[in-house]
Amino acid sequence: MAGSVNKVILLGRLGGDPEVRVSQDGAKIARFSLATGETWKDKNTNEKKERTDWHKIVIFSPGLSEIVEKFLKKGSLIYLEGQIRTRKYTDQAGMEKSTTEIVLQGYNCHLTMLDNKSESIEDLTSPNVENSKISDKNNEVSQDFDIEDEVPF
Repeated sequence: MAGSVNKVILLGRLGGDPEVRVSQDGAKIARFSLATGETWKDKNTNEKKERTDWHKIVIFSPGLSEIVEKFLKKGSLIYLEGQIRTRKYTDQAGMEKSTTEIVLQGYNCHLTMLDNKSESIEDLTSPNVENSKISDKNNEVSQDFDIEDEVPF
């Protein structure tokens, strides 16, 4: 479809340590949940309200998957840009299900670590790293998800 855009920008914290698996062709794939939220004051009760949304993140980019594996953990604050994708699959019980994920793959993805306290960013050896800003510039295919446990890799 000409003239369309599929871009997601999120700033949030990891809900659990990332899960990194290796695909059949040897590529690392990282998965994690990201929490975003908002707070407001209820006009009627003057009570502070809060809402958290959870996003499933999948990183196919080899460079970014390596960074995620080495430096991110539960609670890490990150900024990312990717695309939203919905896919169907059949679970172990034979039920057809669908899931929506934020995918970081190819040229149009971006990841910035915002609070990397335990490791120095200069320790990174990836050529995709410049300061604390990490982008995948290669055109390579590059949790707490209960549902993901049923999705075959």
